[in-house]
Amino acid sequence: MHKQIKTQMIQGISLGLLNEYKESINSYDEVIDNNGQVKPYWQKFFDTLESIGLKELKFRNQEIIKKLKENGVTYNVYDTNNDSNRQWKLDPIPFLIHKTEWVDIEKGLKQRAKLLDLILKDIYGPQELIKNNIIPAELVFDNNGMLLPCYDIKQKGATQLLNLACDLARGPDGKMWLIDTRTQSPSGSGYALENRIVMSKVLPELNKKINRKRLSPYFNNLQNAVDAIGSVNNENPNVVFLTPGPGNESYFEHVYLSSHLGYTLVQGTDLVVRDGYVWLKSIDQLERIDVIIKRVDDIWCDPLELKRDSLIGIPGLLEVIRLGNVAVLNNPGTAALENYGLLAFMHNACKFLLNEPLLINSVATWWCGQKKELDFVLNNIPKLIVKKTNRKLGFRSIYGRLLNEEQIEALKKTILLSPKDYVAQEEVSLSTTPSFIDGKLVPRYAALRAFLIFEGNEYKVMPGGLTRSAYIKGKFEISNHLGGLSKDTWIITDSPVEYNKNNGEQKISNNQLRNTLTSRNAENLFWVGRMCERSMALRSFLKIILSRLNENVYRSKENEQPEFLIVLLRTVTHLTQTYPGFVGDPNDEKGLISPDDSIFENPINELLRLICDPRLMGSVSYNVQALLNTINQVSEKWNHDTRRIINLVEESLFALKNPATTNVNTVNHALDKLHIRLFSFYGNIYETLPRDNGFYLLESGKNVERILSLIAAFQYTFKYKNDDDVEALLMEAILENHNLLAQYRNIYKSHLNLKAVINMVFLETNLPYTLSFLLDTLANFLSKLPKSMDPNQLSIAEKSVLEANTIVKLIDAESLVQFDKDTLIRTKLDETLSKVYELTANVSTNLTSLYFNHSVIQHSLLDTLDNINSDEI
Repeated sequence: MHKQIKTQMIQGISLGLLNEYKESINSYDEVIDNNGQVKPYWQKFFDTLESIGLKELKFRNQEIIKKLKENGVTYNVYDTNNDSNRQWKLDPIPFLIHKTEWVDIEKGLKQRAKLLDLILKDIYGPQELIKNNIIPAELVFDNNGMLLPCYDIKQKGATQLLNLACDLARGPDGKMWLIDTRTQSPSGSGYALENRIVMSKVLPELNKKINRKRLSPYFNNLQNAVDAIGSVNNENPNVVFLTPGPGNESYFEHVYLSSHLGYTLVQGTDLVVRDGYVWLKSIDQLERIDVIIKRVDDIWCDPLELKRDSLIGIPGLLEVIRLGNVAVLNNPGTAALENYGLLAFMHNACKFLLNEPLLINSVATWWCGQKKELDFVLNNIPKLIVKKTNRKLGFRSIYGRLLNEEQIEALKKTILLSPKDYVAQEEVSLSTTPSFIDGKLVPRYAALRAFLIFEGNEYKVMPGGLTRSAYIKGKFEISNHLGGLSKDTWIITDSPVEYNKNNGEQKISNNQLRNTLTSRNAENLFWVGRMCERSMALRSFLKIILSRLNENVYRSKENEQPEFLIVLLRTVTHLTQTYPGFVGDPNDEKGLISPDDSIFENPINELLRLICDPRLMGSVSYNVQALLNTINQVSEKWNHDTRRIINLVEESLFALKNPATTNVNTVNHALDKLHIRLFSFYGNIYETLPRDNGFYLLESGKNVERILSLIAAFQYTFKYKNDDDVEALLMEAILENHNLLAQYRNIYKSHLNLKAVINMVFLETNLPYTLSFLLDTLANFLSKLPKSMDPNQLSIAEKSVLEANTIVKLIDAESLVQFDKDTLIRTKLDETLSKVYELTANVSTNLTSLYFNHSVIQHSLLDTLDNINSDEI
């Protein structure tokens, strides 16, 4: 009885919420059926939502925002003065479609995909559509997506269009209408999967009470399709996921999908064409590629035959496709199908090619290249949306109803200058759907992006998709770069759906077996190690200086800095190479000339620049920003916890760059938090990265940078002889900087002595911050990397480290502390450390030659060329 009353109360509250929602509806809404009644599955959803409560829903919404941030889910925005890395927005209210309706939508989508495939084959083949006046010739030959070099580009199977996405919205007739098509590099499926995962974690109550189809079958179909097109040349094909890089708007998705599917993420520079094949440049060999999942727009794919100034394509790719030596999903040339003008001729094309009516209508479209249609458009602009026929970055749709008379006349003149370049679409009242905005449920326009993949002998549709809704009431601005929201899309079933357990299993690919490390990723991991260590080392040195500045006991006069502190200030300028700084002319042998000696009276301003100015090369902020940029280049390497720490490092960088950060105590606190977060980042990746070539290079980078920092700090601090009391303070600072002060006191149990300090800092082999330990460690990691032609020989990088290590091991502390009585220069110390510094710096150059740009030929490349049949070369 009590349970029944509780249920009635929930339903009553839900009904009240729906009544309030219905009052704000001014268009066809997804919640309401044609009879004005709430659809049963939406009623069940609202009942479940009501049991959660709006107050709790607000909290869950904040959890969604937090999880998306932790997962690093972003959508990059071009041409913005703000931070381009925009966080992904997910509405906690999903988009619901019942399976009975979805069946019809699936049929229509499959028909549209089949039709587009036939159109693609026709316009790059017999062109019967043009000959029979089904499609105007101008829409083919003036189409910027129609690429002449792609006429002889063919998939080996009958189907040429393997992957596509269609944008759908519900029209005034209550049926789904097609409003757009993406064929050359359809994006969004990865975001759809991430939306589902986040929703499942944050709103588990909805999962338990509402039955919906899973998304995993689509991704299994995608893997099967990739295997099918790749198995023509290789039973276990080697697959790569081609991205334009971190600057691309959907880069997160590229990282996410490549990791989820088990394919190597690559950029154009990672691939090279040789002898009629595409090869992946990994650090130990060239690997032949069988399949490329392309997320680069067609025109950018091959600078030899398409866009000559493309830096993200693969020179010679089209020729390899012609030879049938690589399969591409989708092949270049499919951009021709994205022309808006084609929508006006889809009905006739469907009757001509399939001999059947179009199952999903397109939004009414008029191409201005025809006299009758042009006249209609010119006379009805206030009712239409005007677009360019060809997609062009920067041209936004023009809503006629928003124009005044003068603007309408100007638009007419623009259209008349080149009518064939414009289309107009009817602005209809599309459906709205509930969205959670500013703590309220409100109706907003929405569109669903559905995804299709050709697998087996038919197109398969993702049982869901990516829904995007407008943030602003009454505007159909759903795209992410205009601030739209995303939604999880649920295909509702009346009962739980059983799935084959194998649906969740993924086939192990060649990529996973080889654990391929591209040369680009290898270089970035090396620099992640270097930049992380550089940021931490500089932070430590600056903290020592700041703490000494607060210790007035060392001042001899009120406005005069103690000599040891002046030495440390000059050293930090040498360390960061931010001249003139505290040095003045870096070519001044003694470093005694500063552009303004008053800089030492109040060094805080210069120190704050070294910490907070992101434009100052060598500053803490500059280094951390460079670190984050490098981390982003290898996003696929980081796990969930690592990404959370990266977010915290970004927060620390923001705090340091804040113009309001001028208080030394505030800066000190920010530096401490930064250190903890950088140390957490390094500790996490040290514990989680596999012990492979990527790890060895990251550790090599860290050790190279630590050695260089140690040498620079020591060299510029003790290059000149100072008074004994000054040098005692300098030795204490240097030992503290390298985490050796406690060990020194424990081992030597005496006053600070430069010879003893040299013996410890240079020669101790059991302390992780000493020069000998670091060189031994660096040599160990370099030895694990792929060798040159003879695996028993040392690489050029190993030889540099061995020479440096030998010099250090032969150091005589007595000779190093000697100084010239006239110049006070410790010549032997300066020369020895300069030589070790040069040899260590050469390691970076050596690794670049060996693994990053392959200027030193690796044995695997020679083996590869030897194994190719000479007739094929």
